[in-house]
Amino acid sequence: MNYSTIKTAVACSLVAALGLTDTVQAQEPTVFGGRSQYRTWSIGVNGGFTTPSVIIGGSNAFNQKVGFGEYKLREYYGITVRKQLSSWFGLEAAGNRGRIFTYNNNGVGHNMLFNAANGGAAGASYQSAETSVQYAASLNGVFQLATIDFLRRENVVNFYASIGYGLIAFNPVAYTDADGSAGAWDNSGAWGEEYPGERNLTTDRDFKRETYIPVGVGVKFKLSDRVALNLGYTMNFVDDKALFGPVANRAANDKFSYTYAGLEFSLGSSSKPDLTWHNPVSTLYDELKDPSLRNELEALKQRVSTLEGIVDELNNDEDGDGVSDRFDKCPGTPAGTQVDGAGCPIKFPEPEVKQVSGTYPNIQFEFDSSVLKTESYATLDRLSSELRESGATVTLDGHASAEGSEAYNLTLSKDRANSVKQYLVNSGVDAAKVNVQAFGESAPVASNATEEGRVINRRVEIKK
Repeated sequence: MNYSTIKTAVACSLVAALGLTDTVQAQEPTVFGGRSQYRTWSIGVNGGFTTPSVIIGGSNAFNQKVGFGEYKLREYYGITVRKQLSSWFGLEAAGNRGRIFTYNNNGVGHNMLFNAANGGAAGASYQSAETSVQYAASLNGVFQLATIDFLRRENVVNFYASIGYGLIAFNPVAYTDADGSAGAWDNSGAWGEEYPGERNLTTDRDFKRETYIPVGVGVKFKLSDRVALNLGYTMNFVDDKALFGPVANRAANDKFSYTYAGLEFSLGSSSKPDLTWHNPVSTLYDELKDPSLRNELEALKQRVSTLEGIVDELNNDEDGDGVSDRFDKCPGTPAGTQVDGAGCPIKFPEPEVKQVSGTYPNIQFEFDSSVLKTESYATLDRLSSELRESGATVTLDGHASAEGSEAYNLTLSKDRANSVKQYLVNSGVDAAKVNVQAFGESAPVASNATEEGRVINRRVEIKK
């Protein structure tokens, strides 16, 4: 694959990743709350060493395949600033500088395209070269590949890959010995700007500038809520054949590797978790991992089972007059006959419609849930008692917070109101006396910009 193809692939990958991230982010607020509830900025520092080749194969710039123990390593270090756009993708600006060293005991020929007056001679043979990198700056897409302990709300280890595009400024110095101490060739002060169709290497610049593509992998370990240990390896593909100086007959562009360790620091409010370590899948397992939710669910199941038994017994009404056979003192009443509470025919004036006399607190719900909390039972039992005694009517207004689409929240608010109605009906309240209205997210009583406000907005209001 040539350099032009690599650049095209990098550009397409980043554009596709950004597009997919926008699509996922548009869907996330319904289920996971969106980016606003997380810390998304981080800054990192790193340091390590360079080698003049990459692990995917090939020889180094001096056409020599060497083992790891034969490399003469040089220092390299840098800083990163990253914006996490989703739970799996982020954009990172990286800056590095340092040195790279390569050698060949058999020597390599001098490239006559270079100015021999800059410390070299025509036909010279060089055994080593050391390249100083003034800066290497790139914009990278970082893809989080996998996590460990994925059922936890926050992970402690994750693996990532990165790819980017940037600019590197460098100056190589070639030597006639393998130790880098004799016969130096140095083009510093003679590099020039490069334009399409023109190569001017005889001006006055100390460093040569070229584009490059960094491709890397790594693993992060969470040390605390703010700090992570970052270990990684990056292959750097330079769009030039002069990274290691006047090497003759180079068939491919130069490349080098950077192996490093560093620390990454999360920025932002301490009240928010870090999106880098958030795994959306974990929210689907809250019921399995949270003991309080599991206990609440079991208590609710027992209460529903008891109420279902009572309802089944009370629903047995052979004459269909609305009075259970258990309490019917006049069984066999003709169909359509109005009866009193004992099941006996009675004539009475049109009843006055009564309303709930008391004031009741709102019934609150958890995020994206229409299941009643056990703490609401006392309020609903008191409301049920008043409705059964007075025969009054009540209106239940369902509401939702602003996460998710309006259509979804309208349905959710209706489900919440119906949950309250079902509880009242199961406790003996006439279903015709309970009206249900759904408002979705249209009538908040608190700000949807904060979690505290959203909690208050997830409610059912009891209206007279």
